[in-house]
Amino acid sequence: MTKQESIPNCPLCASKATEPFYRDRKREFFQCPECDLVFVPPEFHLSAEEEKARYDFHSHSLADSGYRNFLNRLFKPLETKLRQYPPRQSLRSSSPSHGGDFLNSPPPEGCPKGGVGLDGAPFQSLSALIGLDFGCGREPTLSVLFEEAGFPCANYDLHYFNDPAVLETQYDFLTCSETMEHFQNPRKEFERFLRLVKPGGWIGIMTQLRDEAPSFEKWFYKDDATHLCFFSKQTFQWLEKRYGPQLEFHPGGVIIFQTLEKTARESHE
Repeated sequence: MTKQESIPNCPLCASKATEPFYRDRKREFFQCPECDLVFVPPEFHLSAEEEKARYDFHSHSLADSGYRNFLNRLFKPLETKLRQYPPRQSLRSSSPSHGGDFLNSPPPEGCPKGGVGLDGAPFQSLSALIGLDFGCGREPTLSVLFEEAGFPCANYDLHYFNDPAVLETQYDFLTCSETMEHFQNPRKEFERFLRLVKPGGWIGIMTQLRDEAPSFEKWFYKDDATHLCFFSKQTFQWLEKRYGPQLEFHPGGVIIFQTLEKTARESHE
């Protein structure tokens, strides 16, 4: 095998110019000069069974005030975004599991009857925007915060809430907390996010940023065998340039994209 054949392509931008970046006793890491992603090649990936076995040890609960504060790093700025827009009538709003029936409520104060919601559809009554927590884990928590704030939120997780039907509709917002670093194919998953979120909606991500770490060698984040992708601000800026959603960085490794409106998305494509 030649040297070029042994170098893996970037799983995000598909560049063939990746270079060895770091190696420890267990794994090798490569860096992409195009999108700045640092990633672990497939030969070091755990099996699905091994991966889930590690996740089974995770124990998160909203009864833990420290964990709630951790999630607030993503929840608070995204909630602020959602409250900037008038609610719209939701096709799922009559489902008790997504926050109850809002269809018989009057329009919100200051919003005329017959106005339009985030996706341009007319609304006749008060209803919350609908979200999806992608990678919710064994015990959904972030979705509960949005539910408490009046925003119904579905859950999806490859190992614990793997309901394909959840991925067959679109949402006003999507959250992905401490999940992107686990993706084997980050390009596929980000493109899925763009399909799942309505034009003008939001994608809220929380992951540790590589350029905010003291040094890669001493960075605890790289030591988790289920962590495969390590993003930098430059990586997310590449995603913004490649796909067009408006990007914002927030403290604590929080990234918020607002997707393109329909006409802008079509022209970008």
